[in-house]
Amino acid sequence: MKEKVIDILCNFGINRNAITDNVHFTRDLGLDSLDTVDLIMQLEQEFGLRIPDEDYPKLTTLAGVTHYLQHEQQVAEMA
Repeated sequence: MKEKVIDILCNFGINRNAITDNVHFTRDLGLDSLDTVDLIMQLEQEFGLRIPDEDYPKLTTLAGVTHYLQHEQQVAEMA
C-alpha cells in the first residue's frame, strides 16, 4: 500500500528519495491545492474508495495517508 502511494506521488515529479513518512506534501514537497485534489482522486481510484472532503486534512503526509488507507480498508473488511 505504501509503495503504491509513493508511486502516485512520483507521478507528480517528486523524487522517490524525497518521500519519507513525515514529509509534508504541501510544505515540503511543494504540492499545491490542485495537486492535492488530484492526489486524492488518484488515491480514490487506486484503492477503490471515496474520501470525504472533511478527511483531506488527515492526508498531508505519507504516514497519514497510509494510516488512513489501512483504517478504511479494515472498516470495509468488517462491513
